[in-house]
Amino acid sequence: MGRQSTQFSALNCIDLSNSDINQSVRLLKQACLDSGFFYVVNHGISQEFMDEVFAQSKKFFSLPLEEKMQILRNEKHRGYTPVLDELLDPENQLRGDYKEGYYIGVEKAEDDPESKKPFYGQNIWPAPDVLPGWRETMEKFHRETLEVGKAVAKIISLALDLDENFFDQPKMFGEPIATLRLLHYEGQISDPSKGLYGAGAHTDYGLITLLATDDVSGLQICKNRDAKPQIWEDVAPLKGAFIVNLGDMLERWSNCVFKSTLHRVLGNGQERYSIAYFLEPSHDCLVECLPTCKSDSNPPKFPPILCQDYLTQRYKDTHADLKIYKKQQA
Repeated sequence: MGRQSTQFSALNCIDLSNSDINQSVRLLKQACLDSGFFYVVNHGISQEFMDEVFAQSKKFFSLPLEEKMQILRNEKHRGYTPVLDELLDPENQLRGDYKEGYYIGVEKAEDDPESKKPFYGQNIWPAPDVLPGWRETMEKFHRETLEVGKAVAKIISLALDLDENFFDQPKMFGEPIATLRLLHYEGQISDPSKGLYGAGAHTDYGLITLLATDDVSGLQICKNRDAKPQIWEDVAPLKGAFIVNLGDMLERWSNCVFKSTLHRVLGNGQERYSIAYFLEPSHDCLVECLPTCKSDSNPPKFPPILCQDYLTQRYKDTHADLKIYKKQQA
């Protein structure tokens, strides 16, 4: 059988409207030590607007492939990523991921010196006459989700015994690398025994990821990546919530106190839409062991690294070379 029997993971739920910050810190810390995944509710983005963003995402992915290929992703990781473009688990995947996507990053004008940085620049947009209001909807969602991410990062700071504004400094979230990615799984049935996945097993690269999903399940997590065999648990969709997980950068920062958890997507034959928001600090931020996460008996496990260098390498490792599409179109 393609889909192995799994149980649903019981994730903690962080309510951003909760006035008891200590309770939120306690729940988040427990989640980060257990699974690295948790739900976030009452985050300030209305259900009506979330529904509109998903409706607009569906409109884009419903366009003919030739039209979507006109706005193929560029070197800055903006634009459309076709099915099989991304290969997240080369050891176990026969082919790439059976999903298509669309990247939207921080908008910087061409004449802005900041646009020379690897993850800053101009976004690529569908023509307004094809999808009227699409750009405005996505830009608004990008802005609003950034605020949710900052609120979550404050609770993470406190859970790591740091000042609550540790991440909200100019050198970190003052100029964040914040990338929105629309995702569409077309309805293939995954079969791990044949190396076929909606999204191969992977950990996220950055600080935190906020994921909004429709009501179709498919996301699975593996709390212990070194276990043999690995045990996978389903993450149930929760309407209106973000599913938040920690990335590898936070694992480095926290000296493995908080773990970045392995996850994947298995298709069950149903179409599935999700929207991921990857939040990282600024390009020039130095990711090095936090003072509260090291001691004489627990020295830093990783050398310091610039955020942009780390992310650039990780994207390069998992995405197809753009030259293959130029050959196909020649």
